[in-house]
Amino acid sequence: MKAPRIPMEELMGSGHLACQGCGATQAMRFALKALGPKTALTIPACCWAVIDGSFPHSCIELPIFHTAFETAAVVAAGIKVGLEMRGDSETTVMAWAGDGGTYDIGLQALSGVAERNDDIIYVCYDNEAYMNTGIQRSSSTPVGAWTTTTPVDNYKKEPKKNMIDIMAAHSIPYIATCSVAWPEDVIAKFRKAKEIKGTRYIHIFTPCPTGWKFAPELSIQMARRAVTSHVFPVLEITEHGQKIEVWKDFEPTSVRDYFKPQGRFKHLTDEEIEGLERDVEQKWRRLLAKEKMMASIPGME
Repeated sequence: MKAPRIPMEELMGSGHLACQGCGATQAMRFALKALGPKTALTIPACCWAVIDGSFPHSCIELPIFHTAFETAAVVAAGIKVGLEMRGDSETTVMAWAGDGGTYDIGLQALSGVAERNDDIIYVCYDNEAYMNTGIQRSSSTPVGAWTTTTPVDNYKKEPKKNMIDIMAAHSIPYIATCSVAWPEDVIAKFRKAKEIKGTRYIHIFTPCPTGWKFAPELSIQMARRAVTSHVFPVLEITEHGQKIEVWKDFEPTSVRDYFKPQGRFKHLTDEEIEGLERDVEQKWRRLLAKEKMMASIPGME
């Protein structure tokens, strides 16, 4: 994992309206440090539509276009084309959406943008539910989790949708996952994405103390344990889906230790947690096998 110098420049200021310990605010701050002032954003309905601040105030010192829930990707693509028609080829356009606006409501527009390889950076900040509207289940919500629409006596049984494989199937030039527990890695990946043309997809794991029911001061710890427990792999997919690199340079921790501080998993029995641990390890082994297989194919080293 790369460790660049963290820029001192701040493009996100005080006055945001996020909850204490919000991982999504940290993610935005790191992303903007990497991209710099020549950046424009589209933000659909999501937590960040509120976090940004009440009109006419904004905690971000950049142009922002607030869009309908399903249109972050396609509006960003339109803004990029409009800028280029005016002779501006330098401004980076970034769509910034939550998991609800990515996995579910915005998937159609995102798929269209990726199929055309439109020149934008698309970011999913993943807090694993519709947090802005009351902690409802999304297709990013993990198995076993409580939400207001998957209560304790009927918790979520379906697996989390695999957005990384979906985006890789579009053969776009760059895909990356990262966690706010490692800001240097977040910054390195955004800097890398900035230099690439075409659709770039970055998926950031952003814990939500309010929706996950843990103490705000544990936010970074949760972001770290998600990675070290193999629940959220950190990786890069490059060369239009032909090469995958998974980060493995850490001391593994247990899924149980990741679940324990979170009230959304409090109802799970030991047997259920053991089943989820086996499922996480199976997916981790399949991911490593895929990495090894792709590296062994001639021309994909």
